[in-house]
Amino acid sequence: MNALLNEKHHQIRAKVRHFAEKFIKPVIDDFDEKEIFPVELVLEMGKTGILGMQVPEEFGGQGADYLSYIIAIEEVARIDSSMAATLAAHNSLGVGPILQFGTQKQKEKFLPAFCTGEKLWAFGLTEENAGSDAQGVETTAVIAGDEFLVNGSKKYITNGTSEISAGMTTLALTGEKDGRKEFTAILIEKEREGFIRETMKNKLVWRAADNGMLYFNDCRVPLENQLGERGYGFKIMLKTLDSGRLSIAAIGLGLAQGAYEIALAYSKHRKQFGKSLSEFQVIAFKLADMAVKIENARNSLYNACWLKDNGHSYAQQAAMSKLYCSEIAREVADEAVQILGGAGLFKNREWPIERFYRDQRLLQIGEGTSEILRMVISRNILKE
Repeated sequence: MNALLNEKHHQIRAKVRHFAEKFIKPVIDDFDEKEIFPVELVLEMGKTGILGMQVPEEFGGQGADYLSYIIAIEEVARIDSSMAATLAAHNSLGVGPILQFGTQKQKEKFLPAFCTGEKLWAFGLTEENAGSDAQGVETTAVIAGDEFLVNGSKKYITNGTSEISAGMTTLALTGEKDGRKEFTAILIEKEREGFIRETMKNKLVWRAADNGMLYFNDCRVPLENQLGERGYGFKIMLKTLDSGRLSIAAIGLGLAQGAYEIALAYSKHRKQFGKSLSEFQVIAFKLADMAVKIENARNSLYNACWLKDNGHSYAQQAAMSKLYCSEIAREVADEAVQILGGAGLFKNREWPIERFYRDQRLLQIGEGTSEILRMVISRNILKE
């Protein structure tokens, strides 16, 4: 129970939990093991309305608040992080910038198909020499007539290469202004000539998610695909990351909840010295600590979402929530493996903690590393 939740939020949680238990849980281990992106599950997610949740009804969305969307991610991540990452990247990084900064024409063109699961959209920031240092972006976009001529590459892009991936919002260097680099956001569809996509394999984490390398070789994109004002791309990226951090925090929270539930169930199932593990104080105390951490993480995240939904500044709280939720995901998953003992060290469909333990490792890296977030938080504290 949380004071910020209303009946609508409880209904969304129940709906998404039912979907995740019915459609994702029975099959996700196969997709994870074979490293296959499950397009059919994405289409099923589209039917539930959780793709494009915040998109207004006029464009085919649900018009939901941000907290509802975060609860949806949390419930998917409780079962699997790959599908939660697909949902989060599409909504926060894909749909979000177009919804917030796109023209009416761009919204009408792109958003309806994004709400059904027919098409996914990505966000291209990370490159070989750009990530934590976002201003290290080297992809360029030069105006040639009525088009941009784009050259460069993007790395580790989620939702960038599957058969239903329609393209991505790309941050590109478009020149200099007053001695400073000028970055612009550009919408690039996969059909554009010179746009090459390559799926990345052999991952430790999110093995059933679509992550890839994307290359631009004299890729021609119409000027009307510019998102927001020229030179405003860096600000679009920063605003997008603020929202995205909440979604990554939700993956961490959901993963921690799922790992805790696996450990709790196993502690009641496993017998040693004539009684269940849960009857030993050392195990009971581990479970208590896990529950406390999850409760505090949930309160932090939901508070940040409330601030966003009610028009308040939330960037600092988003950074704190992302940092804390990703850290407790690591701690809870680690303790869950300890409780399962040897059973936690192998792939096991009944007790899939091995997958949870692997998947949590990305959370302290993506959408701002824990080190960068501590830098952001400390700077804000010192300003005060």
